[in-house]
Amino acid sequence: MKMQIGITGRGGQGVLFLTRILSETALEMGLEVIASETHGMAMRGGSVISTLKVGAFRGPLIGSGRAGVMLVLDPGSYDTFSSLLSERGIAFLNAASSQAHPHIDATDLAAKMGSPLMSNLVLLGFALGHERLFCGYSQVEEMTGKISPSRFREANLRALKLGYSAIKKT
Repeated sequence: MKMQIGITGRGGQGVLFLTRILSETALEMGLEVIASETHGMAMRGGSVISTLKVGAFRGPLIGSGRAGVMLVLDPGSYDTFSSLLSERGIAFLNAASSQAHPHIDATDLAAKMGSPLMSNLVLLGFALGHERLFCGYSQVEEMTGKISPSRFREANLRALKLGYSAIKKT
């Protein structure tokens, strides 16, 4: 198993939490994992990218055209980091529409469930529904429950399930 994943968005969107969930899931599965993060002006809504490599890799950064999967929490971030995606890769976008990539309006769905900051988990659930990640929904659900702070656990799990369920409706 070798997979390179780019997770991108703006500061405060939960890029780092998604990276932690996926990293911990890989470790729980007994897989090698390397993660790295780069923050721009993240505290002020600037760009954030996190790279995750699952499998036997030497360095944390993803070269141009090497990411098999991208989770994009902010459509503008895709414009900035799309060069990382391989020709055979897939990007999952938090967007109302897209001609080129699977998309879900995760922000709107999270807001409708009363937790607008949970769009990151809605997007992750949506991506898991496409079965292109190294892990499955149940593994990520278990890890999300384990590492979520108790006051957010229930909402995090609901958001993950909402995104996963959305793929079944399309």
